[in-house]
Amino acid sequence: MEKGQTVSGIKIEDMSAEGNGIGRYNGMAVFVGGTVPGDEVSAEIVKLKKNYALGRLVSIDRPSKDRVRSDCTYFGNCGGCAFRNISYEAELILKEKQVRDKLVRIAGITEPKMSPIIAMDDMKGVSRYRNKAQFPVSTDGIIIEKGGIIRALGKPKIGFYSRGSHKLTDIEDCFIQSRAAIAAAQALKKFMDEDHITAWDEKWQRGLMRHLIVKTAESTGEVMVILVINGKGVPNAEKLVGMLDNAVYEEGYSLESVVININKEKTSCITGDEYITIAGKPTIISRCMELDFEISPSAFYQVNPVQTEKLYGKVMEYAALKGDETVFDLYCGVGTIGLIAADRLRKLTREKFGFDDYDHMGRVYGVEYVKGAVADANRNAVINGIVNAEFICGKAEEKTQDIINGYTDKNGREVKGKRPDIVIIDPPRSGCDSRLIETIAEAAPERVVYVSCDPATLARDIKALSSYYELTEAVPVDMFPRTANIETVALLVRKRW
Repeated sequence: MEKGQTVSGIKIEDMSAEGNGIGRYNGMAVFVGGTVPGDEVSAEIVKLKKNYALGRLVSIDRPSKDRVRSDCTYFGNCGGCAFRNISYEAELILKEKQVRDKLVRIAGITEPKMSPIIAMDDMKGVSRYRNKAQFPVSTDGIIIEKGGIIRALGKPKIGFYSRGSHKLTDIEDCFIQSRAAIAAAQALKKFMDEDHITAWDEKWQRGLMRHLIVKTAESTGEVMVILVINGKGVPNAEKLVGMLDNAVYEEGYSLESVVININKEKTSCITGDEYITIAGKPTIISRCMELDFEISPSAFYQVNPVQTEKLYGKVMEYAALKGDETVFDLYCGVGTIGLIAADRLRKLTREKFGFDDYDHMGRVYGVEYVKGAVADANRNAVINGIVNAEFICGKAEEKTQDIINGYTDKNGREVKGKRPDIVIIDPPRSGCDSRLIETIAEAAPERVVYVSCDPATLARDIKALSSYYELTEAVPVDMFPRTANIETVALLVRKRW
């Protein structure tokens, strides 16, 4: 096999975490985009390595029984969905297999105990499920005229980058985004065209509009629009707010917040540090598991509200709270899991004693590195009348040790050390810091409930804890239908010697 050669008879047997088909030719693995397991294809070899090759799909010679016609015009050009050409049933099988394979290969568990994947209830739920949209904006470059006047080179585009590139695919609709998000994108596009607003250009490092972010709270109908700009403000902003308001309202939602985020850095980072509310409120309200949560512009919040309740329900099932435990909620974000746990502890105490017996009520300690998220978490505790939860700002690997050893709170009071009965972890894709793994092992909680958006780092961390904890069960949760991403909840129970 040589680079540039077209080879036939490649039988696609699996899919990568990025959504590329994996087949074999003369014993070598070949990754081919746009294919699904069961396809037999011909592909041009575009990259040849020692142990694998990358192929460009030339033809599908024998289609898989699981292959379906994509319902999206942009599939293959947009870098979003990877599974629009495969049946949902087959997608679920692949995702469940992805988690199992990582637990076997990386964690070293021969036969991991797994519950069946928690899927969306019906195919209708597979569409319009995202409550956060993040669109890059483009005008195909800019022209700098004499006198420093900047003009857009082309018409405004709002959409998604093609996979592995910065080539923007302009979209009119996206089936996994809310209708409010699509309406806001079309309104912004029209405004930019009418008022000759430029978009950020990487080559010249100039231009105003960089990204559009839309947060939709389906439970309340409230919408927040965030405009990421390279500047101090948006010309004729009052007109834009009116256009956004009308567009969102026509789709049955209420625009409650319009925020600009200032990002003047010459970087690929999407947002800067400064947020300014230019219309409405600085936050919106979302409801989850009978609690209200304020969502700020920078806050992390799970993107699929229907599946989030199933995910958190499984977390509470694994935590198996009795009412008097000390719970650590690490990488806690805006405090969703921690506050749900604190509410559960409160209700269990009421059931047992008939009133809020704070001497016997369990307590939650949350840790989060993002300062704004910690403020959101503590505010959400107040909103819901929860007094048995405290959220602390800092790195999980450092602050967890402080909580165990004792610390001085923001009011200068000395707080005695607490050891956790249960630890709940919901880290970023990179997983847990090795120091946090060591701290958890030393603290010896009875249970560790691990929520993961990356099966590989989940498996790595389970292996790191395997001397002290046994994986009792893991369950994948399909939070991101039609994409290659998968969430997993795992229960680890302390070993007995």
